[in-house]
Amino acid sequence: MREHGVMSEIIDFGKSEFVHLGLGATTVPQPPHTGDVSWYVDYGERHGDDGNEGRLVSMHTFDTPWDTWEMHPTGSELVLCVRGTLTLHQEHPDGSTTTVELSDGQAVVNQPGVWHTADVADGASATALFITAGAGTEMRDR
Repeated sequence: MREHGVMSEIIDFGKSEFVHLGLGATTVPQPPHTGDVSWYVDYGERHGDDGNEGRLVSMHTFDTPWDTWEMHPTGSELVLCVRGTLTLHQEHPDGSTTTVELSDGQAVVNQPGVWHTADVADGASATALFITAGAGTEMRDR
């Protein structure tokens, strides 16, 4: 744990360095994201004791549509577009759907139980910051 009053080292989200927001108002830098599902398994083992209150803060750049849907059953997720344009599709528990287009500085919330996926235009890219309550996250093919 870092000493009180001491600035942390730089956390470079552009290089897949993310943080966990945990119990007791803690911020814990994470090992670099590998893009592999095993990274998330290890993350869950490191911070599972925080339960539904733990949050992963991550940033990803996309240049192709997502190939999966995901859903977070125990908490909401903030999606903040920081560069480009991202089209987010939501499928609500009642079967209704919502599609929104986000551009620089715009955000939406994926509520618990809402399946979601995203698209970017051909030849374009978009970067988004995610604050995710990831406990129990489910994935399905698109």
